[in-house]
Amino acid sequence: MKSIVAGREPVTATEFVELALGIDLELFTGPAVESAMERAARLDVAHEVLAELRESDPEAAAYAKSLLRTLPLKRQPSGRRPRRAVRRPVKGRVAGSAVAA
Repeated sequence: MKSIVAGREPVTATEFVELALGIDLELFTGPAVESAMERAARLDVAHEVLAELRESDPEAAAYAKSLLRTLPLKRQPSGRRPRRAVRRPVKGRVAGSAVAA
């Protein structure tokens, strides 16, 4: 069964929450990197939105308020996990051996 919210099909759980509740998660959690001035501006807007939500949808407001206490997710630029370097021995050499001159 497909989950379709407001005529759109969410790909991730985050998108589903944003579409279902109408809450921009990044507004309340913040991006991984932001300046102090950007953070202050974002929090001002978030508190205004939260005040409006309390009047119209108290449950969504409670959820949004809990998001204010969470840390932003650190995302990889490509969306993939970084590869771990694997050290492989060089042919003809034995690790830890020394050659006397």
